[in-house]
Amino acid sequence: MSGSLISALASPKGAVLLVPAMLLVGGTLFIGQKVDPAAPQAQAAAPASAPSQPATTASAPTQPAAAPSAPSQSTAAAPEKPAGSSTFSAAQRKELDSIIKEFLLSNPDVLFDAQAVLDARMDKIQSERMAVAMKEFAGELYRPTGSPVVGNARGDVPVVEFFDYNCGFCKKAFTDVAKLIERDKKVRVILKELPILSKGSEEASRVALAAKMQGKYWEFHRAMLESQGQASEASALRVAEKLGLDMGRLRKDMASAEVKKEIDDTRQLATKMGIQGTPHFIVGDRIIPGAPENLAELLGKHVSDVRKDGCKVC
Repeated sequence: MSGSLISALASPKGAVLLVPAMLLVGGTLFIGQKVDPAAPQAQAAAPASAPSQPATTASAPTQPAAAPSAPSQSTAAAPEKPAGSSTFSAAQRKELDSIIKEFLLSNPDVLFDAQAVLDARMDKIQSERMAVAMKEFAGELYRPTGSPVVGNARGDVPVVEFFDYNCGFCKKAFTDVAKLIERDKKVRVILKELPILSKGSEEASRVALAAKMQGKYWEFHRAMLESQGQASEASALRVAEKLGLDMGRLRKDMASAEVKKEIDDTRQLATKMGIQGTPHFIVGDRIIPGAPENLAELLGKHVSDVRKDGCKVC
């Protein structure tokens, strides 16, 4: 349990959650702290009256009024505390640290519960942002001119996947994507080459898009995601050669402006939509980030829901 707690506190979300706890406990300490008896009183005592002068028979000449005296050191206003200085003494800060530590060690579930609430809130915010982005960039997303399309090119439900050939989760997800295409002859799968993990990822994407120009994209895509080891130009070229592609033409197409544009456009689209990892699926107007264990089930459900309820942005 202590290991899990330390990991949680070390994470950015854990740090965010710890701040309110510190403020809460700190506020309690501040309200309850006692006034230091040695501290100066808020108001200085009024000066004692001067003794009266003895009466005289002759009137003394009127004296001019004395100028007010400068305030004494004891009654002068104390300088203001510098902005940003600590409210707590060293002893109070030490006590505050001890209370927070004791509370978190005794009640770790509170922190995890709060993190779950934060996760749900962040997921909702991300979904709302994605909904706006899907509408704004619908043309690039659902009707691209250069992105590979597999399955039914005129299918009624678009399924978009952003992926990287060196992404282990993309390899894992491929089986479910392939099954969806085989079982549902009406889906239109749009594959977005998003090589973000390494130089080898971009090299493999260039080979893949060059293979598309020879009508062998899906075969190459399947072979790369089903293969073991790191994707690179060398490994991608070996796969292309096994598939019987024209290697001279392939090398020329790899360096073409068309291939470069597709990769650049996909990167820009991912940035505009806030997509930072792979795989990332968009089924109609529904999103599936990552590759959850029930990906096949989610893909099927979302396709059915979009087919039934329609897509507001496709």
